[in-house]
Amino acid sequence: METEKINFLKTYLSLYIDHNTVLKELENPNSDYVVLDVRNAPAQIKGDQIKGARALAAKDLAQNLDSLDQSKTYVVYDWTAGTTLGKMALMILLSNGFKAFELSSALEGWKGMHLPTEPVPA
Repeated sequence: METEKINFLKTYLSLYIDHNTVLKELENPNSDYVVLDVRNAPAQIKGDQIKGARALAAKDLAQNLDSLDQSKTYVVYDWTAGTTLGKMALMILLSNGFKAFELSSALEGWKGMHLPTEPVPA
């Protein structure tokens, strides 16, 4: 039973990527990482986003997969780690052959660590 728990936790944790790894990749101009803001809200509600993120609402992701580059690694995030939009977006990407992760602690954690954000383009 303990082995099953450990294997489950390894699988679960493999779905996430930490903030430091993402920040390091965003600082690299040749990075293969693309950060996707998958929050389903208009720009005026979102307010800000992770610096350099691309907005693609989770509700629209499946219909816009052809606009994504299969050679990139996608990092999706939502408002908080407890919401499901990031997980839904991750499932869509992984199910369609993309390499993808969900940002651990989401936007809330990113902002809590005072990492770079920018206003959401209107």
